[in-house]
Amino acid sequence: MRKTFEKGRDPHRAQFLPETGLSFLLSFLLLVGASTGVAQTPPQQVKIAYASSGINYADWFLAKEKGYFREEGLEPQFIQMRSSIAINAGVTGELHGQASIGSAIRAIQRGAPLTVVAVTLRRPLYWLVVRPEYRSVKELKGKVLGITTIGGSQHTRAKGMLALGGLDPEKEIISVQISDQTTQLQALVGNAVQITALSPPWVAVARDKFKMNILDSAMERFAGIDSGLVVSARLLQDRPDLIKRILKARAKGNRYFLDHEREGSEFLGRIYQVDFKTALESYRASMPAFTRTGIPTDEEIKEHLAEDARVLQLATPAHPAKIFDFTLQMAVLRELGFQ
Repeated sequence: MRKTFEKGRDPHRAQFLPETGLSFLLSFLLLVGASTGVAQTPPQQVKIAYASSGINYADWFLAKEKGYFREEGLEPQFIQMRSSIAINAGVTGELHGQASIGSAIRAIQRGAPLTVVAVTLRRPLYWLVVRPEYRSVKELKGKVLGITTIGGSQHTRAKGMLALGGLDPEKEIISVQISDQTTQLQALVGNAVQITALSPPWVAVARDKFKMNILDSAMERFAGIDSGLVVSARLLQDRPDLIKRILKARAKGNRYFLDHEREGSEFLGRIYQVDFKTALESYRASMPAFTRTGIPTDEEIKEHLAEDARVLQLATPAHPAKIFDFTLQMAVLRELGFQ
């Protein structure tokens, strides 16, 4: 292109360009240079961990599909790993954030230098699912419970539902770690485990395709904050601008997911390969658990920390300020005009 532009040019003519023409040319070259610089700037990769597949993280995945991360100059890499591993990776700086926050909240109460900056779920999205031959919790004595992480949110809620049904989950149930909820469902079908706690859409798949029985719902039984974003205290201090961009992308994905039932359900169907009827039922069943602002109420936080204190055998619940900092999330809501 440069040679074509220069071909046949009179070298003496340029010095007699009118002042207005020269100004226009300089402005044009500056504009092209600036545009080229922006286009060549690669998006910053951010690594975010999540524990298991399920509707809990739909807003994150949708934010990527809709291009909300690109709008913030980011390229997300979602990495599935157990919460216990993700907590250590977050503390050491190997991750930018963790979308599974239940276990992280308990780790913070034990001294981990992490901070919760946004919350997706205000209630726990787990249903107690068992094999077809069992119709009550008391029949499950001595059986095997499959969960993602020992001591994680799924494990805690499953034990809570079993205890409400009359069993001592510490003494009368065997708990084993199985990576993902899809794998847990396969283990349930194969009778390697007899109990698990599933989130949508897998709870509907278990019921409809494999005729498993659903005995209880944690959403209706317990207070429980889960999913969102937890980051290291150091990253929050050193790079609040980066955390804010991540939060903005997540907030836009969350709001789109909550405001568009059909599109949200179709998205669930695509990423988890379930039919639209199952996806729509899963969407509607989960809606009461979601926050629209990324910030739970003071009472919901208080209830969650009280339950954690009981599980962790703490003398008193932790103070919310030790665990949560919603300053950046509130700024994001103001900038986006979200109520």
